[in-house]
Amino acid sequence: MNTLAFDIETIPDIALGRRLYDVGDLDDGSVAKIMFFKQRQARNTNFLPLPQHRIVAISAVLRTRDDLHVFSLGDADAEEKEIVQRFYDGLERYSPELVSWNGGGFDLPVLHYRSLLHGVNAERYWETGGNDREFRFNNYLSRFHWRHIDLMDVLAGFQIGGRSSLEQIATMLGFPGKLGMSGDQVWGRYQAGELAAIRAYCETDALNTFLIYLRFQLVRGILDESRYQRELELLRDKLEQSGQGHFDEFLEAWRARVDGE
Repeated sequence: MNTLAFDIETIPDIALGRRLYDVGDLDDGSVAKIMFFKQRQARNTNFLPLPQHRIVAISAVLRTRDDLHVFSLGDADAEEKEIVQRFYDGLERYSPELVSWNGGGFDLPVLHYRSLLHGVNAERYWETGGNDREFRFNNYLSRFHWRHIDLMDVLAGFQIGGRSSLEQIATMLGFPGKLGMSGDQVWGRYQAGELAAIRAYCETDALNTFLIYLRFQLVRGILDESRYQRELELLRDKLEQSGQGHFDEFLEAWRARVDGE
């Protein structure tokens, strides 16, 4: 089966904030401040309700039978509708095993809301066996099926108290983890016009997720040690061949972690 480890990055949905709080005459930054303030009043957190998130990047590691690719969906100037549509088109084309870190709690629900907003077709994703009997017993929507593996949820034994961060588990396993950015910085970096940096950050999160997935496949017995090492080497080779600075930084941090063990 094809495998797609993915991650999304989001900013406040300013258009929705304007409608929710009737502040159409304010600039984007001021609207976002109101949205964060309202959420702090309601929940004592700046983390907005999921329908108030707008997707600015979706990145993935795609492992097919014959190759491996690391990429972000769409060009840097692509509209949200396009990148969301590309995500679901990929599921239609490859029917991959989806892999995420907290995808069940964040990434996929946000994608649900944004596809609903834009009228994006996601027929394959919502399939539960009506048109494809195979999906009756293994689909993207059931928590206990394996077509979507939320690593955070699975490794915690589906217990809230057992959950951990991607950064912590990647670091524990000797993988690079976060490199110079975190999710709470995305809005500020977006305002500064640094979408390329956000996309690069999203790609490294997808890489960390994929690396943890490979280790999980090793302990499950899906990969043996030699196959596991070959998968790691393939990924290193792809990153080295890319010529992209953030992948070079990722490899350097990876080597430093391994050398430090």
